Amino acid sequence: MYVNAYDLIQTVLIYALPVLFAITLHEAAHGYAAKLFGDQTAWMMGRVSLNPLVHIDWIGTIAMPLLLYISTNGAFLFGYAKPVPVQFGNLNKPKRDMIWVALAGPLANFFQALLWGLFLYVLIGIGVDEKFFIEIGRAGILVNVVMFAFNLFPLPPLDGGRILVGLLPWRAAVAVSRIEPYGFFIVMGLILMGVVTSTWMQPLMGFTFIAIEWALSPLKFLLDR
Repeated sequence: MYVNAYDLIQTVLIYALPVLFAITLHEAAHGYAAKLFGDQTAWMMGRVSLNPLVHIDWIGTIAMPLLLYISTNGAFLFGYAKPVPVQFGNLNKPKRDMIWVALAGPLANFFQALLWGLFLYVLIGIGVDEKFFIEIGRAGILVNVVMFAFNLFPLPPLDGGRILVGLLPWRAAVAVSRIEPYGFFIVMGLILMGVVTSTWMQPLMGFTFIAIEWALSPLKFLLDR
């Protein structure tokens, strides 16, 4: 399918900064949480970093999304970063602490969505109507809400799957953890069938947008006065 080169360049410019921040802070948050709870692996490997280059996978973060955007005319995007190495056995209380380590990444995205919302509200409040900056603000919210919701899907190796393993009783947790080697392919299949989007992403993203709007409502009230 044909993709206009100008539209592609414009989309890349709008989404580049939000995506880099979203990926970098998501992965760094995992590493920092692991360090906080006793595992130094990511710290020693230099992965607790705000340098996006240490987290970017050139195929999963750059090539795959661009190829999917071009081949589907922007209808479908998927990508991934280098996962932060965590030795769960090194955590102080592995089963409990893995929940917080896994949750740290999506929470980093949620708070980034709030900050991008703050940025957007302030721009509008002070009368800035430059479309490029407004679109960056909207992209920042969207990218982080998508990452927040997608990564909480309860299937390993996604963060939601690791949270589920940490919450379940031992026998059930072991059973779910055995899915991890095949989890990526299962998730991709569910995405292509529309299951992840319709039953998980859309409801959770809708709730998250409402939560962000509610959290920023005092600021909006002040700016509207």
